[in-house]
Amino acid sequence: MSLRLFREGFLFAISAVTTNKLRTFLSLFGITIGIFCIISVFTVLDWLEKSIRDSINSMGNNVVYVQKFPWSFNSNLAWWDIIKWPTISLEDYQAVMTRSTKVEAASFLAARGDRIKYKSNVANDAVIAAVTDNLEKVVSFEIGKGRYFSPFEYASGSNVAVLGADIAERLFENADPLGKTITIAGHKATIIGVLKKEGEGGISLSNTDEITLIPLKFGRSFINLKNRFVDSQMMIKAKPDVSVQELSDEVTMILRSARRLKPVETTNFSVNTATMLSQGFDAVFQGINIGGWIIGCFAILVGGFGIANIMFVSVRERTNIIGIQKALGAKRSFILQQFLTESVLLSITGGFLGLLLIFIGTLIVNYFYDLKMFLTVGNIFLALFISGIIGIIAGYAPANAAARMNPVDAMGFSF
Repeated sequence: MSLRLFREGFLFAISAVTTNKLRTFLSLFGITIGIFCIISVFTVLDWLEKSIRDSINSMGNNVVYVQKFPWSFNSNLAWWDIIKWPTISLEDYQAVMTRSTKVEAASFLAARGDRIKYKSNVANDAVIAAVTDNLEKVVSFEIGKGRYFSPFEYASGSNVAVLGADIAERLFENADPLGKTITIAGHKATIIGVLKKEGEGGISLSNTDEITLIPLKFGRSFINLKNRFVDSQMMIKAKPDVSVQELSDEVTMILRSARRLKPVETTNFSVNTATMLSQGFDAVFQGINIGGWIIGCFAILVGGFGIANIMFVSVRERTNIIGIQKALGAKRSFILQQFLTESVLLSITGGFLGLLLIFIGTLIVNYFYDLKMFLTVGNIFLALFISGIIGIIAGYAPANAAARMNPVDAMGFSF
């Protein structure tokens, strides 16, 4: 009997929705916009968070980055004091390589912005990174064309270079860059490889598409490693059985000793890990998600009021029908369920339309920008759940008013 009554109530709701097309459209419009607003915000945030976390994970959870500047804020350090710190030097790198027992692989990198030229094509402000060996063992990247440096090229400081994908495109367009000679800061270099393109599929914290790698001995001919403001760093990978905290502590101890710092003196370098970035972004995304909920709730609230108003109109139009139903023995629960079903049906249909708009939007964005943005299953269920709850809340007052009507008064109502 309960299933039969539910079926009849559902059919009444379907009939009311399909009969009053304009009213249905107006009801759907508000909730559709509301769901579109809140879920589109979450979809963009999910894409942004995944892109950044993937970038952080690619940096390695067992790698430390020794740099002049810290990745996380320390209230005990003043910016003007950090500026005075010495840069990470080749001597620091050699001290770690000589004394450490927890390092599996390490590489030293010094970078600067300069121009790269091939015939009449110029890439201004390109990032030139002069590196020692083992970079490929510490940092995750792939060679798209050609090869990486050989041990001999590292040791001899050969004039060779591996280009980022975007730099290669800017200099050579559709031509094959391998074997070509380019000019880097006035010095000739032969291209032996091109890094695989990262593309626009996400947010990267270290864009290899814009970088050019050269052996350190070659780079020292135009990069002054003694300059206090040179952008240099060490990337150190821990052995399999060593935690990143153990490695960090050991590196800190070795460098403090190498720099002859007294126990009371402040450490004048930064040992950074991917965990620092991850923890920092946790707070950022938590705040952004709260903001997204606030924005979405206002949009959903408008849609909910729209459904409530339309449902009050629906109750008023069907007052005499309600009276007849109650005169024939319909219980309050049947009338209540009938109008609640209509309200929830409207709300969920609006939610589906909002999801459809978002899905179409992600297809358009991915087609033009290759961002790999997609509508997650979690967001789909969230949208439908929110729609259902809004339908119940917005429809309860009109449905309850209909259920409490006196059948005699209801049948006596005329338009």
